[in-house]
Amino acid sequence: MRSRFAPFLFAVFFFFQMGGPSHAHHGWAWTTGGNIELTGVIESAKLGNPHGVLKINADGEIWTVEVGQPWRNERAGLKPGDLTPGVEVRIVGEPSANVDDKLLKAERIYIGGQEYDLYPGRD
Repeated sequence: MRSRFAPFLFAVFFFFQMGGPSHAHHGWAWTTGGNIELTGVIESAKLGNPHGVLKINADGEIWTVEVGQPWRNERAGLKPGDLTPGVEVRIVGEPSANVDDKLLKAERIYIGGQEYDLYPGRD
């Protein structure tokens, strides 16, 4: 006898195997795999889950920079108020494979002379 839940369970399994709706964006698959440096001033900051997002003005170009989840930022030593508009930052991370996106996933953030390593051991 066939369970009436079998199609539902198959759909749930397939959904999670594909990574759900965020599959194409979260993680590192969308990046180039190589690091760049970006220096600029924070124009806006939305910090929270699934990750924080900064808008950085770097020489007149606006970049979107993904920073860590709140727990990751805290573990790196960032405090409330560190990532706020007007703060100059230098960010090392992996850019989008599509250079037109002006999108960067931060690995390390520098404010003044202080380094905040969001992904220790990742280069």
